[in-house]
Amino acid sequence: MFLKTILSKQHLFIAGLGLTLVGCQYNASQVDVQQTISTPTGVTETIHGVEVADPYRFLEEETDATHAWVKQQQQAGHDYLAQIENKQAIVERITQLWNFEKVTAPAEHGSNTFYYRNDGLQAQSVLYVKDKAGQEKVALDPNAFSTDGTVALSGVSVSGDGKTIAYGVSKSGSDWQQWQFVDVATGEKLLDELNWIKFSSAQWSKDNQGVYYSRYDAPEGGNLLADVNFNQKVYFHKLGTDQSQDTLVYERPQNKDWGFGAEVSEQGDYLLISISQGTDSRNRFFYKSLTEENASVVELIVDLEAEYSFLGNDKSVFYFKTDLDAPNGKVIAIDINRPAKAHWETIIAESSDPIASVAIINDHLVVSYLHDVLGQLSIFSMDGVKRQDVELPGKGKIAGPYGKRSKDYFYYTFNSYVQPQTTYKFDFKTGESSLYAKPDISFNPSDYVSDQVFYTSKDGTRVPMMVSYKKGLKLDGNNPTLLYAYGGFAISLTPRFSPANIAWMDMGGIYAVPNLRGGAEYGESWHQAGMFDKKQNVFDDYYAAAQYLIDNNYTNTRKLGAYGRSNGGLLMGAALTQRPDLFAAVLPAVGVLDMLRFHKFTIGWAWTSEYGSADVAEQFPALLAYSPYHNINERDYPATMVMTADHDDRVVPLHSFKFGALLQDRQTGDAPVIMRIESKAGHGAGKPTAMKIDEFADIYSFLWHSFGLTVPAKIGE
Repeated sequence: MFLKTILSKQHLFIAGLGLTLVGCQYNASQVDVQQTISTPTGVTETIHGVEVADPYRFLEEETDATHAWVKQQQQAGHDYLAQIENKQAIVERITQLWNFEKVTAPAEHGSNTFYYRNDGLQAQSVLYVKDKAGQEKVALDPNAFSTDGTVALSGVSVSGDGKTIAYGVSKSGSDWQQWQFVDVATGEKLLDELNWIKFSSAQWSKDNQGVYYSRYDAPEGGNLLADVNFNQKVYFHKLGTDQSQDTLVYERPQNKDWGFGAEVSEQGDYLLISISQGTDSRNRFFYKSLTEENASVVELIVDLEAEYSFLGNDKSVFYFKTDLDAPNGKVIAIDINRPAKAHWETIIAESSDPIASVAIINDHLVVSYLHDVLGQLSIFSMDGVKRQDVELPGKGKIAGPYGKRSKDYFYYTFNSYVQPQTTYKFDFKTGESSLYAKPDISFNPSDYVSDQVFYTSKDGTRVPMMVSYKKGLKLDGNNPTLLYAYGGFAISLTPRFSPANIAWMDMGGIYAVPNLRGGAEYGESWHQAGMFDKKQNVFDDYYAAAQYLIDNNYTNTRKLGAYGRSNGGLLMGAALTQRPDLFAAVLPAVGVLDMLRFHKFTIGWAWTSEYGSADVAEQFPALLAYSPYHNINERDYPATMVMTADHDDRVVPLHSFKFGALLQDRQTGDAPVIMRIESKAGHGAGKPTAMKIDEFADIYSFLWHSFGLTVPAKIGE
């Protein structure tokens, strides 16, 4: 999967919502609205018999008043953060820690090897290519795309012969991509350009003469960042032709909410089409022969009943990872000449640990498992016989494996909360791993602790949490603590290294990450336990994590900070409105905060498969019960920094605007409620290094100040 952008159901959320300072007009026909009352401060409407106030509806619209409000909030937030003493010390320590060379695992295409490298503080990582003689050169440098680093490389796909690169470009963090092409040998950019692309890779044909991709029609409303996205279609683009001449491969006009992930089999004999419906983890699966002339698309799996991830094929036998009757996942084989379920064969049965990923390499199935959130790697024969477990360098996250069926080796990476990403190479001939690339860092990981603990949630569920800090820290109940979480869309929070987290620990802070329900750390059943009307389980898991840290003398309510992004921003909104007593400071970042209207903007409709919809009478009460925006009352709230960005077309900024405005209005305590609104930025992807460091420095200084502490003048000595 390296150097490809593969569509996933989760991607529609992580990379799928938003708008910039812009709203759309309310469509009363979309919901049971019996009465709408306009007031000088907003709107009150009756939804399914319940009167609901929306006092800051006007912030959804692009008006002079909205722009003036945003500008004022930006300035006020900036002024507040600027006056925090010694914030520059945090910037300097993070910068020092961040400044080391970062190299990804390699990918081989033809006689060329490709990998990303960042010399330390470059705004964007650079794609390099090395030929068979070992000569290295830059293949793509995104830092040359713009002067400020806000134009990012959002996807790359290398042709099978390694001679041409298709690459996607995204501006200011937007999900809209323009795909372009470059000749590897000469470095010359080709004339081909593909537009109106979101949530798609570019998949090369076997002859390396073109790519399959998915795109939308140009937005009819003219608002690129707000208009709803429906009717994705699959096309084939032949190099050297205009996009208007591209061949339409597949569309489904009668199913406007179907999304298509196109992939070409490793042998080039089939086009595989995974059909998603919103962010539902389940999918349909169709295919088209690329060796038969005028072949039609065949609907192999038509029921939306389980996940089916294509792994590879032996001619007519297709291999899939699926959770059909197996919430933790299994591997099956389907002979497309005998497609009835009665003929499906289980190759690797479900186990007590969920499968994170599977790859076919060296005619083996290499399976990555999660055991209590930590990575494990096992190798099976193609008929499902276990050959061995791969010995790993420690307890942490495994990414990969990266390799091809024709190779007798693969690469994988390992990292933890205190150890940066290190690349290893596994050799099938020896059955052992060897170190391939290790970063040269300016700190000693052995000076830090990263332990896993378990705690009990409100309903008795056992939940894991990673707790990291610097050795020698006294657990006296008085330590500054940052509690980061997500809890949704089957996304597992496995250990992830960040230099900024080391800076936080150097300041004397504890960094804690609980694995809440709603993720996939324990398979699909763990995910479903945090969906729809069970969303409160996610919030209760989070509050129980906070209470565990307090009860076990890590911290106290005056030194505990809450932080989450996107769906995790929703979690922060719930924490503020349900349990403000637990936290000294809360940071909802790019969050979904209006649960009654999220589906009315861009790709927001896709999340109804996770949250439900206020348009559905049976689902409306649960959404209203926890919707952060609709549960703000007059009371004392902890210090709050609401974070968003002006080009976020994943989670529309209006969520943060409305929530922040109402929270400011109803705050009765002395703690600050500020907005941090970034310019020329989106949901987070493609953000340049300097902007990331500045964001972390603002987060840490805001928390430290809210805890009543003074940032040290020097950090890390």
